[in-house]
Amino acid sequence: MNGTASKKRELSKRGKKPSTYRRVVTGTVDAKSIVQSDEQLGAYQFKSVPNYEHTLVWVNPTTPDLREQQRFDRHPDSVVPGPGGTSLHFVTFPPSLVFADPSFDGEAARSEALIRLRGLADDFEKEDPAMHKTNTVDYAVVYEGEIWLELDDGKTVHLKKGDVVVQHGTRHAWRNRDTAPVTMLFFLNGARA
Repeated sequence: MNGTASKKRELSKRGKKPSTYRRVVTGTVDAKSIVQSDEQLGAYQFKSVPNYEHTLVWVNPTTPDLREQQRFDRHPDSVVPGPGGTSLHFVTFPPSLVFADPSFDGEAARSEALIRLRGLADDFEKEDPAMHKTNTVDYAVVYEGEIWLELDDGKTVHLKKGDVVVQHGTRHAWRNRDTAPVTMLFFLNGARA
C-alpha cells in the first residue's frame, strides 16, 4: 500500500474521542479558599477540519475584579480578551496535509471558525487563513508534538514539545508540517495597540 495514501486516510479518520482536560477553579467564600468547581472539559472537534480541536479553558474579557466571584458559564462573545483580560486555550492542529486534500472545504472551515472562534477567526486572513494578528501578548506552549511558527518575512521556527513562544501581537501562523496532530496551550493577555 502507498505510504502517503495510508497517511492521508489516517489523517482524515473521524470518530476519535475528543480530548478532555480537567479544570479546577478556586474561589473565596467567607474569607476561606474553596474549590468552586472541578470538571472535565471536552474539546470541541471541528466538523469541517479533521483532527482540529479547541478547548477554551477560561476567559476574563477584561481585568477581573477579585472582590467578585469569577464565572465562566457560557461561550464568550470573543475568545480574544480585551485590554487587561486573559484567556486560556488548548488547540490541537491537524497536519497541513488536511488542508491540501481535494475534499477540504475552506469556506466551511472559515464559517465554522467564525462561530466557534469569535474574535479570533475574524482576524484570519482570506489569502492565507492561518495568518493572523491579535491585540494580545500570547504565551504559546507546545504541549504535545511539533509545529512551525511562521512570521511576516516567511521565516519559520521549528518548535518541539516543551518549547515556549512569547508572541507580542505580531502577524504569524502556526504550521503543522508533521504527519501527526500537535497540541498547543495558549495563554492570551489582552493588550492595547
